[in-house]
Amino acid sequence: MVDAAATPRRSGRRQRIARRAAGPAVNPAAPGQAGGAYRPLRDGELQAIFDTALRLLEELGMGETPPRLADLLRAAGAQDLPNGRLSLPHALVHDAITQAAKTFILHGRDPARSIEVGGDKVHFGTGGAAVQTLDLDTGLYRPSTLRDLHDFARLQDALTNVSWFTRCCIATDIADPFELDVNTAYALIANTTKPTATAFTLAEHVAPIVAMLDIAAGGAGAFAERPFIKAHISPVISPMRYGEDAVDVVFECIRHNIPLSCITAAQAGATAPAPLAAFLAQSLAETLASLVMVHVIRPGHPMVFSNWPLVIDLRTGAFSGGGGEIAVLNAASAQLSNWLGLPSGVAASMTDAKAIDAQYGMEKALTSLAAGLAGGNLIYESSGMTASLLGVSFEAFILDDEMHSNIYRALRGIEVSTANLGFDAICEAVLGEGHFLGGDHTIAAMERDYFYPTLADRDDPAAWHDKGAPDAWSQARLKARKILQSHRPAYLSPDQDGAIRKRYPILL
Repeated sequence: MVDAAATPRRSGRRQRIARRAAGPAVNPAAPGQAGGAYRPLRDGELQAIFDTALRLLEELGMGETPPRLADLLRAAGAQDLPNGRLSLPHALVHDAITQAAKTFILHGRDPARSIEVGGDKVHFGTGGAAVQTLDLDTGLYRPSTLRDLHDFARLQDALTNVSWFTRCCIATDIADPFELDVNTAYALIANTTKPTATAFTLAEHVAPIVAMLDIAAGGAGAFAERPFIKAHISPVISPMRYGEDAVDVVFECIRHNIPLSCITAAQAGATAPAPLAAFLAQSLAETLASLVMVHVIRPGHPMVFSNWPLVIDLRTGAFSGGGGEIAVLNAASAQLSNWLGLPSGVAASMTDAKAIDAQYGMEKALTSLAAGLAGGNLIYESSGMTASLLGVSFEAFILDDEMHSNIYRALRGIEVSTANLGFDAICEAVLGEGHFLGGDHTIAAMERDYFYPTLADRDDPAAWHDKGAPDAWSQARLKARKILQSHRPAYLSPDQDGAIRKRYPILL
């Protein structure tokens, strides 16, 4: 016989179980959490690095400045040095910092997916130009293809914690540079409505690709009014000189109102000094040189201050994407950029691991958490990359998405309030049942404060064994395949797609 007195309790338990199964009403670990708690540099050290960067720009100056840019720089106060280099005086650098865009919107084609860059908001996204893809079937690397780029684009479209998508691999099956740039941009607009980013091999590729983006945006000039692709450009070549082709791309992108990520990617001990403080001074100077360049072309044009300190293994000369040095350097770079009030871009999660293994997890978590805690506004390379940026993995996208939920939860911190301190709840539990399980205070916190993973295994060893002893790699592979089989967005209308294919060499 059913005990009627027990029915309400059982009913309440069923309701709580149902609420837990439905998931939290509000994401407890949403993108855009505030960073900045980790400060690897003291105030005096920030000032010393900045002062050295200013000295480098004024006394050493920039080399190989293209004539068109040099004329604009001289008109703004730059001076010719006897050795043919161009001095950027303190006043010019300060003007560029003062007039720079401090925050701006990275638009998605879907406005609901747009993000604000700057301030203390932290967003993880992608980057990279991997020439190899970790094959889902063989578990081995092979050359990246255009099909891979399309698949990565639609895979990440379904992932919460990729705030924007930069093409993560190079379609090595396309030899022609213009066809490569066109098909890369097409893969972005066809498979996601998030903010996106790409690169332009040559300046003359920009205008025709913008015309293609206008078709997706709704008509001539529509893209420039609300640009949903930003350009990744490296206009400064370390150490301390401009690159003419990249500078030409900058001029053309600004003409079409394309937001910029001007990336400095010096390597400690190779193209920049090995001591970390000296490295930061040179790398900061070079990224400031990019900012000054943008300033003299169009003051206040949206630019992500993308100072990416990179490290090589000084024993071999090989690039090293994971480790304590690159973690602290990118955290310090984020701190420097934020101290200057500039929208910061840094790099993390560039593991040297080739497999989805313990090294992979350790290096990704270490570098991503440091960059997030330091307040990097846009953290590049942080989803999917492997093998020191030579590789990209479908499974890695899945695992990194869950890792970033945990990092966002760490960034969210601890909310201290009268209700959260729980004096009454503690008294009630101590004087009552002696535990907090099932209490209203616990249930409220469970749904509000805790992130629950879907991939990380929290079963006891016996239950894990009974499930077949799955590992993270196999679980991520299953989820990636499921998304790729089911998520096939059609973000271009038939008319838009037909108009693009009529005018451009779309290969897939």
